[in-house]
Amino acid sequence: ARFLPSGIHGPARVTAAARPTFGSAELRAGTTRVVIIPALGGKIASMEMGGREWLWTSDVIPHQTPIDGASYAETADSGGYDECFPSVAACTLPASSGRYAALSLPNAYSGLALPDHGELWSQATTFDLRTTDEGTYAACGWVGKRMPYRFARAIYVTADRVEMQYAVTNDGLDRLPFLWSAQPLLPLTKNTKLELPEGARVRVWAQHGIELGGPGAEHRWPRAVAAGKNHDFRTPDLIARNYACKLFVDMGTGRAAIEEEGARLEVSFDTAQVTHFGLWLNRGGWSPFARGKGYRNLGFQPCIGAPESLTEALGQWRSANWLEPGQTREWTLTWRALKLL
Repeated sequence: ARFLPSGIHGPARVTAAARPTFGSAELRAGTTRVVIIPALGGKIASMEMGGREWLWTSDVIPHQTPIDGASYAETADSGGYDECFPSVAACTLPASSGRYAALSLPNAYSGLALPDHGELWSQATTFDLRTTDEGTYAACGWVGKRMPYRFARAIYVTADRVEMQYAVTNDGLDRLPFLWSAQPLLPLTKNTKLELPEGARVRVWAQHGIELGGPGAEHRWPRAVAAGKNHDFRTPDLIARNYACKLFVDMGTGRAAIEEEGARLEVSFDTAQVTHFGLWLNRGGWSPFARGKGYRNLGFQPCIGAPESLTEALGQWRSANWLEPGQTREWTLTWRALKLL
């Protein structure tokens, strides 16, 4: 690869003036602009393309110094674009016995507890910023805390695209199981339209305020038929008033798009490497706080493996991925946006 680099307990609405500040780096080429905050796990705080800002920003949870092992949902879900590895949901890996014995899960990982949204968001990254003939480039690097790996992401910003190149290396002596998910959060509005491969298998991971058949239920994009209703997920604002759900789409073709107020954002990738796509649809149906107002946002998430829990990916979902000792795995996302006529 050309880029491998050497708590709050309830909602507290904050003003911009009250937010702590962290150093950021801006990558710009033409009208394309990306802002990265290395101290916040390499969070992408802004992505402007095609004449608009695409990322959602929380007015409830401010940027704050991350704490390893804390709840991401309660302390770090401030919006923007994060990386989740080696799991998304907090989980404890199973013992390498019983129904998991055939997986040959190394004893080094038997019973290992992994934190909410993985390890990357809670540590500052290494950082390298450069300017090239085509545009600007920034690389972030992370080192595993509970597992022996190195994770790297390089972002190239040019006038017509944002290209993200990834690599993860297993530095240990045992096979390493993992899930990865990009976690860009976008606003969900009355104009939001989604485009994914027609007829692709959709599986339910979570549902709130809506009946989709429960976890594990299967549908075909773009429709979900359950409880006598036929939902069309191409227009998520029209499905119900206050609901939230997490869906995983098996990607037969490596392209997904979202349209919003006269603009279109598209992400493309190789499905031999990036196998799934996560959709978090929250139309006021979920908040991490018991009495908090539900958010209105959308997770538009290329991912490797499903669902959010590595334990469940190793088990019933059978979609966990593995790195052999010394192995490096690489993949690329390419984001493009354009104004619609």
